[in-house]
Amino acid sequence: MNKQKLFVENFVIYGLGGIISKIIPLIMVPIVTRLMSDTTYFGLSDLSNTAVSFASAFAVMGMYDAMYRMFFEKDDEGHKKKVCSTALFFTLTTSLLVFIVMLSARGWIAGFFFGDRQYTEIVYLSAMATLVGATNNIISAPTRMQNQRKIFLITNTIGPLLSYMISVPMLLKGYYAIALPLAAAVSGLTMEIVFGALNRRWFDLRRLDFKLLGQMLAIAVPLLPNFLIYWIFNSCDKVMITNMIGIGAAGIYSVGSKLGHASQLIYTAFAGGWQFFAFSTMKEENQVESNSRIFEYLGIISFIAAAFVCTWSYPIYRFLFTEDYLGGYIVAPYLFLAPLLQMLFQVACNQFLIVKKTWPNMFILSVGAVVNIIMNYILIPILGIEGAAVATLMGYIVSDIVCTIVLCRMKLMVVSGRFIAASVSMALFMIVWRISFSSNVVGGTMGAMAVSAILIAFYRKDIVKLVHMTKTK
Repeated sequence: MNKQKLFVENFVIYGLGGIISKIIPLIMVPIVTRLMSDTTYFGLSDLSNTAVSFASAFAVMGMYDAMYRMFFEKDDEGHKKKVCSTALFFTLTTSLLVFIVMLSARGWIAGFFFGDRQYTEIVYLSAMATLVGATNNIISAPTRMQNQRKIFLITNTIGPLLSYMISVPMLLKGYYAIALPLAAAVSGLTMEIVFGALNRRWFDLRRLDFKLLGQMLAIAVPLLPNFLIYWIFNSCDKVMITNMIGIGAAGIYSVGSKLGHASQLIYTAFAGGWQFFAFSTMKEENQVESNSRIFEYLGIISFIAAAFVCTWSYPIYRFLFTEDYLGGYIVAPYLFLAPLLQMLFQVACNQFLIVKKTWPNMFILSVGAVVNIIMNYILIPILGIEGAAVATLMGYIVSDIVCTIVLCRMKLMVVSGRFIAASVSMALFMIVWRISFSSNVVGGTMGAMAVSAILIAFYRKDIVKLVHMTKTK
């Protein structure tokens, strides 16, 4: 299959499925906030997700990526079934251990994540969601790896719909603290049962192969610190806001991050098709050049989208949310761009995974994570929730810069001068926006249009070529 066609098809199909699973919660945010009596409850619900994401890093321990990598190592169904079965055995074991630890340390976890030990019932639900989510990652994987697109689209629509069918009636009855965490656990369990029935032929614990497990762990274990570092980028700021300002502020920041994370729709669309494309084309002769072009194109798309989010975040918040949550508009642009920079990092660092060297990712991400934490401590007392958003964005910027420099020196990536110029142009725009146009829609829109025109001009030849190629095909 043509490489461009393979990438676009997986981007669209799996991306659409991922977008559906993300867009439904995004649409529901304004509704849910109006059903809750206080910003504190939305903060509690989002912090439950924060706890689950932290625990899931230990439960999965990089095995999903290792499973994906080894699945395509041999074109042999017996080998593929061994990979799936071995991954499930390992993840079941680690997930149960994490589940037991969370229940045993429920008081401490409630105090650390939610600011009060009285919220132990939320820890119970978070532990269940972790157990279900971690194992569901593995059980659902064959659906993607077999390119079963219709099933993927259907299940990614049913999951979030089921969750809100459970949570909304509970919110109406006043169960503000537990409605969303409980719904997430029940919905996750239901979908795990569905995927278990669909993919049962790929899993047989009698096919457990300890030699293969050792090979998979060699890939997976170095990825664990990466996932923990991603947690620092994406979630640690909420915990720090809770402890430095208060859980109500964390609720406002969470709403800001939800709307800001509309970029997760782009990121999810990319990630849904990226792994299949990346590993199935990893032996191509011009793989480095292709990967580098994808990196730059996605970067330009990200910059243009973020420019308009900067401009329109204020009126969007005025329209969608009550006055209690309006302050969250200022963090949305930073947190919109941050996941897109994470996407660029994953495009670049995938080169390390292809050559089976996952340890550089950890060290590069660690640099950005340290920058993030230090800037959180400095900026949150000064700028409040905006300081946390700036810290997250700066951490990813540092990681992206270091990663591209290392890969270019290893001759695993090529970054053009025009992309550097485009990045500088975007940085200047965001500074001008914050100083002069943060709530000025007209001025901000004109600025966004201007910077978009500059970025498009840098890549006009590529755009013409892609359009011509599309028409020809």
